[in-house]
Amino acid sequence: MIQHSVLFVCIHNSARSQMAEAFLNTFGGDYFIAESAGLEAGKLNPNVVKVMQEVDIDISHKGTQDAFELFKKGRSFNAVITVCDEASAEGCPIFPGVIKRLGWSFPDPSTFTGTHEEILEKIRKVRDQIKESVLAFIEEGKHMEYWIK
Repeated sequence: MIQHSVLFVCIHNSARSQMAEAFLNTFGGDYFIAESAGLEAGKLNPNVVKVMQEVDIDISHKGTQDAFELFKKGRSFNAVITVCDEASAEGCPIFPGVIKRLGWSFPDPSTFTGTHEEILEKIRKVRDQIKESVLAFIEEGKHMEYWIK
């Protein structure tokens, strides 16, 4: 079976792209190999680690990486999916050979305010939205015609 490579990109690779990568590798590993990167590498958000552990996915060992460094190394991907707002996504490098470019807009967990529990609840909502998007992508992406230019 062919596995398609997918790169998820957000601002700092600290939250949204990490969650999307983890969900795609967990639920779509037969069809996809996912990575994530940021427009600049940041620091993994500990609240995101916590809410992912709540769904039995451990991302605590993950580092962050810079999308431009992957581009400079000549890395190629079948799909690049931005998971930040549209304005930020415009700063994403154009990877040669990418068959699919998608933009999914999710709120940035680093901007959430409130009590610790309120912040975690907001992150859980984003986590669940990302999971739904990834599961829909897996279903659509299982069909080879999706990958034809």
